[in-house]
Amino acid sequence: MTTLHDMGGSALPPLPEDWERCLAVASHPDDIEYGAASAVARWTAQGKQVTYLLVTRGEAGIDGLPPDEAGPLREAEERAGAREVGVDTVEFLDGHRDGMIEEGPALRRDIVRAIRRHRPEVVVTGAYTVRMIAGVVNQADHRVVGLATLDAARDAGNRWIFPELADEGLEPWGGVRFVAVAGTDRPTHGVDITGEPLERGIASLAAHAEYTKGLGAGAFEPRPFLTWAARQGGPALGVDAAVLFDVHQLAFDGPPPWET
Repeated sequence: MTTLHDMGGSALPPLPEDWERCLAVASHPDDIEYGAASAVARWTAQGKQVTYLLVTRGEAGIDGLPPDEAGPLREAEERAGAREVGVDTVEFLDGHRDGMIEEGPALRRDIVRAIRRHRPEVVVTGAYTVRMIAGVVNQADHRVVGLATLDAARDAGNRWIFPELADEGLEPWGGVRFVAVAGTDRPTHGVDITGEPLERGIASLAAHAEYTKGLGAGAFEPRPFLTWAARQGGPALGVDAAVLFDVHQLAFDGPPPWET
């Protein structure tokens, strides 16, 4: 994993936590659980409301199971994993195939619809770059959904983009302050997950037992993998364990710089 030291940077600031509502958007069940769920556990323990939006049910994710069996199984595991970190609302989109998610307005509209319904101040998603942490090549669905989510966070506040959503009673929501991207090799902020948040994050990934078993002998074991990853991120924040994010501001915190 690329560390802050490897990148030649200085200490990262903590991700701001002066907000109440978050929407986490991912391509597949288990995407959030590979790190970000530990941050979610910290936030729900603070009383924040976090909602999950999954673009697919991960139906193409288990080689030994046909999609019509794998999809319901992975949906159930995602709901169980979400409960481990205090998330009660888990939604799944229809019309997007696992492994074949298409970039375009249909996907963005679906994400905008969810943002307008839930009115989050913060949106969390995954890396949309070709390379992820440690130079690992990112999966196609992840790239499409991450960038679509970043764009949708801004589109949600424009009534003339997807005006048909107004017919559903969904007024524009321009209240997303920032989008936090997990899994990036160029993080800007971190979240301290030392102790209980990390333990709950491990339990969240462990809820995906059938999926990880289907990956075979080379699959990540939840505890050693997430513990190692969190300890790699910790020094960037000056703590024992951290999840790192690339934060994209959509609104100024305080007055704009030309007024200061």
